[in-house]
Amino acid sequence: MRRALLAAGALLAAALLPDVAAAQDGGLSPTLANIKRSNVVRLGYREASPPFSFLDQANRPIGYSLELCEAIVEEIGVEVDSAALTIEYVKVTPETRIPAVVDNRIDLECGSTTANAERRKRVAFSPLVFVAGTRLMVPKAAKVSGIADLKGKSVVVTKGTTNEQAIAAADKKLSLGLKIVTADDHEQSYQMLADGKVDAFATDDILLYALIARHKAQDKLAVVGDLLSYDPYGIMFRKDEPQLAAVVERTFRKLATNRDLVPLYQKWFVARLPTGERLGVALSPQLEESFKVLDASQ
Repeated sequence: MRRALLAAGALLAAALLPDVAAAQDGGLSPTLANIKRSNVVRLGYREASPPFSFLDQANRPIGYSLELCEAIVEEIGVEVDSAALTIEYVKVTPETRIPAVVDNRIDLECGSTTANAERRKRVAFSPLVFVAGTRLMVPKAAKVSGIADLKGKSVVVTKGTTNEQAIAAADKKLSLGLKIVTADDHEQSYQMLADGKVDAFATDDILLYALIARHKAQDKLAVVGDLLSYDPYGIMFRKDEPQLAAVVERTFRKLATNRDLVPLYQKWFVARLPTGERLGVALSPQLEESFKVLDASQ
């Protein structure tokens, strides 16, 4: 009888543990509760996705998406009642970024990630941060003005990107017989083209312009062709956590209401970057309208 009572007591205690933990965390959602306990927020960054997420001359992660994530971290601090959260930067690639969020290796993914319906089945996204689309980077000396001019030739895409699907779809639709090869990150894809190992590199247009500027290759490489996909970007985080989603949404609304979003955009897309290059990409009407919708003061 004594052993039975002890066993029953142990089972009851185990059953109550989640409630006790929840009470200690103030009823926070799993991600926020873990941040409160550890006092650390893990930001996933990309090494070669300027101006969204990339490394400066001292190999420190910087970029537009990272600044947005840092604003979210401030709002998380308010939510979990901690004024001194530590940021831990975790490198991700296009192939590893979604598993890193799903498997709880990072809390926010701060890169150049397309928020599409397929991905929303696994993760959640912030409000719109940018709109891009798949285009081609080719040598200026090549007689290529669009995807149709690449019939029978080779195209590199970065693993785990929507561009991979866009090129495969175009290849099938137009019966081009493309040789589609993959690389682990955008920098590797760029180098394959620069080294003459492929005929074109396909990814989001803004990333192509940024890579050309970063490598000072304006006289050698060009971005050509029509858009082959529509890619709205967002900050990625774990889904089915309404409290965390509310924090992310609140962050963007505060930035919009305080008129911080447009200057932040100008800093990374129009002004000279900390690494020296200038993209000169004006704010699109679509993104400007998205920022206005978030503005609670209107």
